[in-house]
Amino acid sequence: LARPDESRSTTGPPLRELVDLAAPATIVHTSGTTGRPRGALLTHGNHRASQAAWASILAPGAEDRWLACLPFHHVAGLATIMRATILGVPLVVHDGFDPEAVDRAIDHEAISHLSVVGAMLPRLLDVRRGRPYPPTLRAVLLGGGPTPAELVREAIDRGLPLVPSYGLTETASGVCVLSTVEARRHPASSGRALPPAELRILGEDDPARAAGSGEIGEIVVRGPMVFAGYHRRPAETAAVLRDGWLHTGDLGTLDAEGRLTVADRRLDLVVSGGENVYPAEVEAVLLGHPDVVDAGVVGRADSRWGMVPVAAVVTRPGVVLDEDGLRAFCRERLAAYKVPVAFQQVDALPRTDGGKLLRRELRAPLDGPGR
Repeated sequence: LARPDESRSTTGPPLRELVDLAAPATIVHTSGTTGRPRGALLTHGNHRASQAAWASILAPGAEDRWLACLPFHHVAGLATIMRATILGVPLVVHDGFDPEAVDRAIDHEAISHLSVVGAMLPRLLDVRRGRPYPPTLRAVLLGGGPTPAELVREAIDRGLPLVPSYGLTETASGVCVLSTVEARRHPASSGRALPPAELRILGEDDPARAAGSGEIGEIVVRGPMVFAGYHRRPAETAAVLRDGWLHTGDLGTLDAEGRLTVADRRLDLVVSGGENVYPAEVEAVLLGHPDVVDAGVVGRADSRWGMVPVAAVVTRPGVVLDEDGLRAFCRERLAAYKVPVAFQQVDALPRTDGGKLLRRELRAPLDGPGR
């Protein structure tokens, strides 16, 4: 809604003093990890609600300097710009994620806040080489899907002020957050709903029923940061926006104190012999092996069990995959049906610019027999 000011110069269009919060602001494409990317239509009100909610967590101060190292065409990078703009905080922009450059900026540019995804975290810790983090670094927001609990705890023990979160493109950024103190005690959690967002878990056996404490089901969200719909895709919009709630397609649990733990995407679930295998859980175990630096798990068709889990792993330089040793490592930590039936050593896993694993690109090379 424009309000012209007659006192301004008439050589150009008048500045807008009022903005219609229901008007479209951005179209941000989803990461496409489960299929073709979709354009999520976010309004000015969505962005404003998200940034207002995060302001209470980030507590911006006069000395703050925020670092942007995530791509701006993904919602996490865009949200960094939005927060800095609305809250009036200086933003240091890097041309992509270079762990050495980020580490230098933390020390020499007094960076107070930055956002990373799970795949970036071990690289950030590796370059630190035991040096303490400066007190000017107040929060490192962690998103982009489940991160192994051991890695979260290690980062916090090494002095990184990690702040786990959960969010989606469709919610204009994070809608759950966990303090560093709580993350040390609950490293697998993504936190509690960030007011005014509301969160529920729907029962898997009966989606009309709210799941009980610790019971797994679909995560649904509502609040003013939930998007307006998918651009020019009314059927897909209607499928996810129902009865005022966003049906995320993610699976998770809420504990008795309202903390969310994300299990996986519903579409990534592997049902093997009637048992549910969550790839993210298996990947977290694989990443705990000292020779594994990255891992991806998908389902492969099987005549006996219907589906079985198979894994692609990236090992440390110079290490040759020991399939039997890796299988034994998993058997000590997982139920037998969750242990991958085959492992394949690869140079790198397919990931989006934002660091999310593209499981669909893993399925073709893993469809055949294992190594």
